[in-house]
Amino acid sequence: MELKMIEALRRLNRGIALLVGLGLLGCAGFVLADIIMRQIAHSFGGTEEIAGYAMALATSWGMAYALLELGHVRIDLLRARTGQTMRALFDVFSMIVLSGVVVTIAIKAWPVVARSLKNGSTANTPLETPLAWVQLPWFAGWVWFAVMSCLVTLAALSLVVKGRNEDTETIAGAFAEQDSLQ
Repeated sequence: MELKMIEALRRLNRGIALLVGLGLLGCAGFVLADIIMRQIAHSFGGTEEIAGYAMALATSWGMAYALLELGHVRIDLLRARTGQTMRALFDVFSMIVLSGVVVTIAIKAWPVVARSLKNGSTANTPLETPLAWVQLPWFAGWVWFAVMSCLVTLAALSLVVKGRNEDTETIAGAFAEQDSLQ
């Protein structure tokens, strides 16, 4: 059951990553068009601001994708030198810590969004972008990452309790680091 859930979440996050990637591609096209326009003494203006917003959104939403694809960096010198059971326990521990940090970030991000909504805050730039337009999807990305990390943590913990330590590595392991040490 755990592995089916993780696979479904991977498929869902791949779709989200594709949408985010298309957004980044569109942003890159916009910046490129602005650079070309500058050569003929015109500019859209604000491309650096929009690119910054795109990067913030891509980061918050991309974190869940990286988690489910085992793309997050971990320093695991001890993990790589232990047996299957200890590796699974290290994986669960790392997921518990990650989940705690990400949930805290998501909780602490909400007051930023709430204040912008309450005050009708805009960016201190020529575009005067309403900050809530950017902060709401940014916040949603952090919440999504928090939900994904908690689900992966619960799945990994369930697999460890069931004694399925090898399966734990496929959802919460660190393949790249392990391969480089052998």
